Amino acid sequence: MQAKEYAPKLVELLKDSDTSVRYAAVKALGQMQAKEYAPKVVELLKDSNSDVRNTAANALGQMQAKEYAPKLVELLKGSDLSVRYAAAEALGQMQAKEYAPKLAELLKDSDLTVRYAAAEALPKLGQQNLPVVVQVLDAVQLYPSEVAELRFLAHFISSGSQEVETLMQWVGKPKSRPEKLSRDQGKKTMELFDKAWKLSDSLPDLRQELAEQIAVVANKVSWQPQDMGLLQRHHTNLKGYTQASTVESVIVKVKGWQYFFNARNTILIHAAFWLALIFAYPKFPQVQAIFFWNPWVRRILGVGYVGFLLTWVPFLRRKLFEPFKPSLLADAGLDNFNERAYFPESQVKVPISTPPLAPPPQSPQRGEPPHGAALRKRGGEENLNNMASEIQPITEALPSIQGQIVLVGDSGLGKSMFLRHLVNTSKRIVVCLPAQKCDNGVIEAIQAKLHGQAQDADFLKNLIYSGAIDICIDGLNEVTADTRAKITQFVESYFRGNIIMTTQPLEWTPPSTAKIYELQPLKPEQIQQFLLSRQLRLPKDAKIQGADYEQVCIRYLKESLNNQQSPEELAATQRILSNPMDLTVVALMLSQGKQPDLFYLQEQQYKLMAAEYQQEWNQEFPLKKFSEAVYQMRLNDEQALPADEFYQVLMSLEDEKYKMVVSRQWKDEKGEAQKKWYFRHDKIMDFFLVQNFLGDTAEAETRLIDHMGDPRFRGVYFLLATLLPLQAAKELREKLIQYAADTKDHTVSDTFVQLLRSR
Repeated sequence: MQAKEYAPKLVELLKDSDTSVRYAAVKALGQMQAKEYAPKVVELLKDSNSDVRNTAANALGQMQAKEYAPKLVELLKGSDLSVRYAAAEALGQMQAKEYAPKLAELLKDSDLTVRYAAAEALPKLGQQNLPVVVQVLDAVQLYPSEVAELRFLAHFISSGSQEVETLMQWVGKPKSRPEKLSRDQGKKTMELFDKAWKLSDSLPDLRQELAEQIAVVANKVSWQPQDMGLLQRHHTNLKGYTQASTVESVIVKVKGWQYFFNARNTILIHAAFWLALIFAYPKFPQVQAIFFWNPWVRRILGVGYVGFLLTWVPFLRRKLFEPFKPSLLADAGLDNFNERAYFPESQVKVPISTPPLAPPPQSPQRGEPPHGAALRKRGGEENLNNMASEIQPITEALPSIQGQIVLVGDSGLGKSMFLRHLVNTSKRIVVCLPAQKCDNGVIEAIQAKLHGQAQDADFLKNLIYSGAIDICIDGLNEVTADTRAKITQFVESYFRGNIIMTTQPLEWTPPSTAKIYELQPLKPEQIQQFLLSRQLRLPKDAKIQGADYEQVCIRYLKESLNNQQSPEELAATQRILSNPMDLTVVALMLSQGKQPDLFYLQEQQYKLMAAEYQQEWNQEFPLKKFSEAVYQMRLNDEQALPADEFYQVLMSLEDEKYKMVVSRQWKDEKGEAQKKWYFRHDKIMDFFLVQNFLGDTAEAETRLIDHMGDPRFRGVYFLLATLLPLQAAKELREKLIQYAADTKDHTVSDTFVQLLRSR
């Protein structure tokens, strides 16, 4: 019975001198669970009789007097096995979880019953973590016969924890161990071993087993450099164990890869740094100046390979040249170019790769002059050239700048317009150069448009030779023979480069590495098509537009090409109308309600402009003064018109009704707005130049003779065939024929004769 009201009487008996009385009293108090008397029971834990101590411990357990658990822990180290048994059992009853490690130590007790008591008590303390489980697994080393029970105990008290389950796959004498391990599994296992090692400082038997399994796992896994820290910790832990050498050999192997990956990572970080700079480069002048335009910074920080990649990787090249794109393309005048207005139907004579064999030498035939054989030979060569070429639309024959090309064509056929079309549609790095800017060399002309790494001569040469940068050189006929020779030498030296050059027909030796393409006049069926397509470029305030413009064009062409003209006059008319530049002037005049005079187009356009100039500015157009300035500008190979002196003139010439000049605007390095004016076409400039060659003055006569061989004034002589008095024109014709006979240069004389014949 639980006569708890008599507990005080029992407490009095705890001090009885009779051992059996004390034993019975404390046992009864325990059965009553009279926790309020626990302090009195605790005093008996030091009783001289082991049975009393044993019973006192049991009583405290029954009372759930957890606050006295430390007193019971002291008994765990006692010499009496029954006391140790009772203390362990009492701690289990109290569920004193914080003393689980002390209980786990009893699993290695020499007495089986004590070990049994500890094994019974541990599950009552709730789920246990690695520190307690390590103690359980260490007991396996001492009592191999109890392996199954102890391993089950470890599993049970950990509630099947994944961490404990993994550890038990390797230590605690498992029946088998994993054969294969992934790197991730191996890493987790070794991290677990590291934890267990720190908890086994006083467990030499378990540490020995851990050392063996650390070596096994180290050999089973393909480690990576980032695992080096974990391996080195184990190597440090294993000092004094034979297994340390095994881990050391693994570390040596991984270090080799670590050096490789460290080098790789360094290179990747360095490359990422420069790649970030490349992306920042177009927008930030500081990045341009510090990292790319400073050769020492570029070479030292670039470690050699940066400059190489900038030269050979297309994407990086484009980024490098991106800030210079406006400068590289400035001379193309794309701000005044309308792709929709470009006429893509123009045709070109395309050379065939394998020309036919030249004809054999011919002897003079009976009755012909000595030079007849040469003439027949020349005619035969022309026939062969025709056979060795074919006519194609220029946009099909030359869809891009590929290889080395010389595009030859008369003034006004659209050579410069085609270059602008190519540049405008190209996705590559392109530089446009007027031939006049190449007087010091092509490389030097490109360098003038660049800065920093991009300006380096060796860098540019590599780019050009590898075909990484496309070059357009316009107007070879407008420069001296020395400049053409420099350009030719450059082209032949960089025979792998993509270079296109334009010129009017002239006597010269083109680069041997280039193919010659001849731009053709418009065919009769293309004339009307071209004229109608000019609507896109007509002034917005044009008097005649839309369907009315189309009717006017059709009627004008019908009248101009009527069959009542003489064959010579009809041929001359067709020649003018087949020239896109002249046909553009015709379109402008028709849109203003004027009747174009084909043989005096430039003069007619000038007179219309001059009349408006006088009306607007209340003074006559300063033709003589302006023409002299243009002449001096041409002699000095200058392109920009003198705006300070002729501002009013340029305003009138720029009027949309005439479009004789165009302006280009930009901001200089200081951010200040700049503006310059240029002739829209050489034919317009030729009209003002020819004014310096007309008249009976000695100066005009001298100029007629002095510039016969100057390709810059070729168009002037063609105008003279029309503008000079007939007799004066005939006299000039004879002089040109004599010049051609002496120099073998017929590029001016032949066309001059044809133009004069039409008069």
